[in-house]
Amino acid sequence: MSIDTNDSVKLVDCTEKEHAAAILALFNDTIANSTALYDYEPRSLSFMEGWFAAKRARNYPVIGAVNGQGELLAFASWGAFRDYPANKYTVEHSVYVRNDCRRQGLARKLMQELITRAQKADMHVLMGVIDAANSGSIALHEQLGFKHVGTLPQIGFKFGHWLDAALYQLILETPAQPVDG
Repeated sequence: MSIDTNDSVKLVDCTEKEHAAAILALFNDTIANSTALYDYEPRSLSFMEGWFAAKRARNYPVIGAVNGQGELLAFASWGAFRDYPANKYTVEHSVYVRNDCRRQGLARKLMQELITRAQKADMHVLMGVIDAANSGSIALHEQLGFKHVGTLPQIGFKFGHWLDAALYQLILETPAQPVDG
């Protein structure tokens, strides 16, 4: 599926075959150079096999922003947030943008598409767990209507210092008929 964004960048549903290597490169750059992922070690291509399998098994989207040559510039997805049955209407999302493509509106486009898809999937809450020092991501979430609902102080340790995680939440009007079980 391709979503036209009315410019040279298109949003597509990522596939393992076409996009795993580029997503892996984004993950590994983020791990090595930022606190957006509280991870130390680079991930492997075999990790991506399991990652894509988990997304497919739960019908979770992996949306990519690609240029006219089909090159992945950014991607977004969601996964379980506190994977208990009663949390089935809540997901935690992630957005990653290549360093040379930041500040071009790609994260906003991807987030808007995630919100649309969450509504269609009858999700009720989107959660963002953001490194509290990531002012750009926090500003974007606030512009999209997310509310700060808490901060977990010193929950991570990376690059020689403690990291705080800020929790941002967007409550959707869906589902119309939530059910237990």
